[in-house]
Amino acid sequence: MKNFITHYARKRYTSFIIITCIALILPFIRINNNHFFLLSFDHKKLDLFFISFSTQELYLMPFLLICLFLGIFFITTLGGRIWCAWSCPQTIFRVIFRDLIQTKLLKIRTSIANKQKNYEGKILKKILAVLIFYALSLVAVSNFLWYFVPPEDFFAYIQNPGEHLLLMGILFVTSFFLTLDVCFLAENFCIYVCPYARIQSVMFDTNTIQVIYDEHRGGKVFDGATKLYKKPPQGECIGCEACVAVCPTHIDIRRGMQLECINCLECADACSKVQNKFKRESLINWTSFEAVEKRQKVRYFRFRTIAYCIVLAVAVIILIFMGSKKEHMLLNINRSSELYHIEQKDGKTEVSNAYIFLFDNTDNKAHEYYFKVEIQGDENALSIVRPSKPFTLKAGAKSKQIVVLKTEKNLSKNKDQDTILPLKITAFALDESEKIKVERESIFVYPKDIQKD
Repeated sequence: MKNFITHYARKRYTSFIIITCIALILPFIRINNNHFFLLSFDHKKLDLFFISFSTQELYLMPFLLICLFLGIFFITTLGGRIWCAWSCPQTIFRVIFRDLIQTKLLKIRTSIANKQKNYEGKILKKILAVLIFYALSLVAVSNFLWYFVPPEDFFAYIQNPGEHLLLMGILFVTSFFLTLDVCFLAENFCIYVCPYARIQSVMFDTNTIQVIYDEHRGGKVFDGATKLYKKPPQGECIGCEACVAVCPTHIDIRRGMQLECINCLECADACSKVQNKFKRESLINWTSFEAVEKRQKVRYFRFRTIAYCIVLAVAVIILIFMGSKKEHMLLNINRSSELYHIEQKDGKTEVSNAYIFLFDNTDNKAHEYYFKVEIQGDENALSIVRPSKPFTLKAGAKSKQIVVLKTEKNLSKNKDQDTILPLKITAFALDESEKIKVERESIFVYPKDIQKD
């Protein structure tokens, strides 16, 4: 005999395990001491795909956010609220608390097949369930913080909580609110708080995959918000309401698409067990309205999904291209407030300009740095007074250098006003001068023709 029972819940649990393992393990994986993703305000850097960027290179963040939102738009257009039931942390935490802790572990609830019934009493067990989840929430929030405070620093910080009160406050307060959310607000968060339910409605079309009750087979149970029958006589639905009892957001899917539906498909599993007794497929399936109405397969490839794919692919290519242009060294140049300094030595006039160079080693290893300067048309006009020799920067370190450039040549081009000369500065790592090199422009100011006065 053919088995028509579906196992969406089992597949969701597998998805939860995979996502949880990835989220927990990923912060510990490092390549060249860089993380897959880390936005560290402490170290002032962004690690993306195991490449480290300085906070001055956050031009990548807009492209990353564009890819994120385009991905959400694409997934929603294609699969509705698939994120909500299959990947959302809120849903994962609710399954852990309600189905694992309350039902399987402490037996507060008798069955995961009925999520509508409230169980009175068992106060001590309920308190214990909340305490257990709070302990788990500390791990979950810590896991979240590892993407902003690397684990190697996080575990060192929590050993000295008095010196890191802000981090400890974020950890315990966020865990407290997460526990309130999951244990008490529950699915009301999905129904009333989460904005995604409202956003998704403008992205749906008749080919979007949703949880749909087949009225053609089961019979029409609702006319709008009005329930017509408890046991519809004209279809295969027997009115057992197993789909209603198992729904975590407390809706009746036979009424049609509702914002509260998170696409968990537990109603489809429940219906399949009932219909299997009659050797029939479930009346509730993961399909589209057009596929149900026209009795055809779901159209995955259509203009909207293809358009999103193309735009998303372009955004990803731009992100990869921009990431490949990473500079292993950053240099900011500021002139001092003094335009120039004039000094007479051995009958010669020396004119010097002062600058502040801020070097930033964004590479993953230490380098020795120096630079050269030249004025357009005369490469040997200037000499470097300070710093007189190269200096070393550790990986990720910054250094502020006071730079003094001087000339003994007469560079004046006007006897009545100062001459502003374009200055080209090339800074480089001595050990990898071809790979790690940046060019900047500034000016050298020479006073009016003092040597002719």
